[in-house]
Amino acid sequence: MSMSIIMIEDDEELAVLLADFLRKYDLDVTTFPDPFIGISAISINKYDLLILDLSLPGLDGLEICKEVREKSDIPIIISSARSDVEDKIKGLELGADDYLPKPYEPKELYARIMSVIRRYRKSDKEIAQKSNFVLNEDAKNIRFKGSVLKLTQAEYEVLSTLIERIGCVVSRRDLIRLAPSLGDEGESRSLDVLISRIRTKISDNSKNPEFLHSVRGIGYRLDR
Repeated sequence: MSMSIIMIEDDEELAVLLADFLRKYDLDVTTFPDPFIGISAISINKYDLLILDLSLPGLDGLEICKEVREKSDIPIIISSARSDVEDKIKGLELGADDYLPKPYEPKELYARIMSVIRRYRKSDKEIAQKSNFVLNEDAKNIRFKGSVLKLTQAEYEVLSTLIERIGCVVSRRDLIRLAPSLGDEGESRSLDVLISRIRTKISDNSKNPEFLHSVRGIGYRLDR
């Protein structure tokens, strides 16, 4: 199964070299030399991992690492020619999962990517085992406390998005964008109405929710 990787790297020749190498291993790599466009892409699209340079035009990579980690749990590998040990320590403290000093062989980057992904997948499985919600993407169903929920397509799309980001706040914009069936629900297409229906199906009190929480002015958060 192909993985989607975003690389923020202003050395475009290096970015092309690394991307071409990683594609041989069925890794779909999208590169951005502009850090501001790269950050925007992360907020719009879903990627499995971020490869991040530190010396970027207009914005330091450590600032990007901090901003991305505050909003997302995407795995981050810092790839930098900066050899200062303080940069490495700071990057890891800000939430990077690995720090790879340049120059390096593309094979080493691939090995680091797979190592980080394995750790994240193991963590995801452990979270899923402890969760009241279990998403089965192949069967297109969701179990709650062991029982399959009866959901409309739009309800499935919204709840599956929340499960994929369980414990994190998901913006209203992202929920609407990732639930295309909302537009087919006529009078009931409002996200708020949909959330209310989901709460009813999991017996969650909107005034004192146990699982599905509203975050005023931002969106919603699902707790496991």
